[in-house]
Amino acid sequence: MKKIPYGIFDFQTLILDNYYYVDKTNYIPLIEERPNYLFLLRPRRFGKSVFINMMAAYYDVSMKDQFKTLFGNLWIGSHPTKCANAYQVLRFDFSRAGGSIDNLESKFNSYCCNVLNRFINKYASFYDEFTVKSVLESTSAEDKLNIIHLYAEEKRYRLYLIIDEYDNFTNDVLSSQGKEVMTDLTHADGFYRRFFKLFKGAFDRIFMIGISPVTMDDITSGYNIDWNVSPDPKFNAMLGFEEDEVRTMLEYYKEHCGFPQSVDRLIEMMKPWYDNYCFAEECYGRQTVYNCDMVLYFVGHLQQFGAAPKEMVDKNVRTDYSKLKALISLDKGIQQNERISVIEEVATKGSVNVWLQRSFPAMELTEMDNFRSLLFYYGMLTIGGEDHGITKMVIPNECVRMQYWSFLFKMYQKIYDVNFDMLRDEFLAMIIKGNWRPALEKIGEAYYATSSVRDAIEGEHNVQGFFKAYLGQCNYSLLCPEMELNYGYSDFLMYPWRHGYPDAKHAYIIEIKYVKKDNKGEKADAQIEKAYKEAKTQIENYSNSPRLRKALLDCTLHGIIVIFHGPKMAVCKEVQSLKL
Repeated sequence: MKKIPYGIFDFQTLILDNYYYVDKTNYIPLIEERPNYLFLLRPRRFGKSVFINMMAAYYDVSMKDQFKTLFGNLWIGSHPTKCANAYQVLRFDFSRAGGSIDNLESKFNSYCCNVLNRFINKYASFYDEFTVKSVLESTSAEDKLNIIHLYAEEKRYRLYLIIDEYDNFTNDVLSSQGKEVMTDLTHADGFYRRFFKLFKGAFDRIFMIGISPVTMDDITSGYNIDWNVSPDPKFNAMLGFEEDEVRTMLEYYKEHCGFPQSVDRLIEMMKPWYDNYCFAEECYGRQTVYNCDMVLYFVGHLQQFGAAPKEMVDKNVRTDYSKLKALISLDKGIQQNERISVIEEVATKGSVNVWLQRSFPAMELTEMDNFRSLLFYYGMLTIGGEDHGITKMVIPNECVRMQYWSFLFKMYQKIYDVNFDMLRDEFLAMIIKGNWRPALEKIGEAYYATSSVRDAIEGEHNVQGFFKAYLGQCNYSLLCPEMELNYGYSDFLMYPWRHGYPDAKHAYIIEIKYVKKDNKGEKADAQIEKAYKEAKTQIENYSNSPRLRKALLDCTLHGIIVIFHGPKMAVCKEVQSLKL
């Protein structure tokens, strides 16, 4: 049985050590049809490193004898192109370069020197003894690259440059050292920009891959910007797994492991958590992809234990947004508050309209359109349609939604610290025993305490956002805001996460209403009564949804109305309890 390749990035290891490999080699001819200098952006954990390691093995002239072993059982093995094993391949991974502010240049130079030394040793038979010696003796990466280029140009050798994590080095500098240091690296005679300028004309082909376009403008002066194929619909599913690929993988392991769940049931579990990424506007509604690492995490747990993991979000993914948090905190004052407001808006509404920026210099990172675009490149938003000519971006799935809610929860906790262990126990009682009041009242208390020091917290959407941040910390249920039920949209639907907690039998429709604190006395009472009647009618309508009743079979469905009068919870009442 093939091993699960979770955490394995080396293509040769995958093939030679019998790991399961999702074949993406059919994209090689599409890459060759494009201009010779290509650039692709995708979020973390989408298989970027595996893909470019595969490319390096395919094009490497020194690996011609291994072509059948590595590619014989893959699509490209039966459809090789003329460029197969035709290049000397130079490959950098700039996530390995870096250092403190005092030694950035020396660390970067040292890393590049080591890579270039390895290159000249690997292809020493193509170069004369003097050239090899000159490269090895030089202490400058720029000089080494120039020496290789001049000799290869004279001999008409074909060189292929592949760069993984092209932006990792500069993003680390940006988040840890600030914009001024970043600008010094990537402008004028900055060493990073200077090194990239050597690439043009030195290589027959270049393929660079990364996460964000923050440094593209800064370091690629002189390149044709059309080389960015990130939004090309033909490459939408080149990284990540399409559902058919996930299904094939599950069928393989079901046959070998014999776990009891049907493949359809497993897809049903995985889809809301890992799917729904779309990177090309033309592909919206037609083609989405799953996060690779999350799929492998799920399948690995299934293979080992015969059951899906209780925690659908791998702990490694929970740390992926830490760099984004650092970028949010890049400066203080108005701009930082605006970026936090964007996070609140997305978390509350689930979507935001974005003039998607294909590239922008680091100095313009904090402009709002650039920051919203950055959320897309980090995988925190995905294409969800169009709104009057503007790209509509949505939260792709539950995995990402939890990251937003965790961000807000931690922000609110800094203002008013809720005992999280106690809150977690109350969530458990809510889902297992149907005892909902303590948890909701505790959230109401936190809202009141928080709104007393934050002017922008009031209003119905902000109340809903606050509740999402707290209810989203409940590991025992799925929280679905704005779910369509009987031609309406419920504020919240909470239902048990059955496969992880089989004793969970209680589900909730929660409708939240808001009455402005300016309304006082009888006027306030009338507004609260009106909101109550409206919420009660909505709950009765939603609870009659055939879709809902089917999904919550053998559950007790509670209808809860929560009404705030200004910052204070005025109503918290159950109006319906149905055994489905």
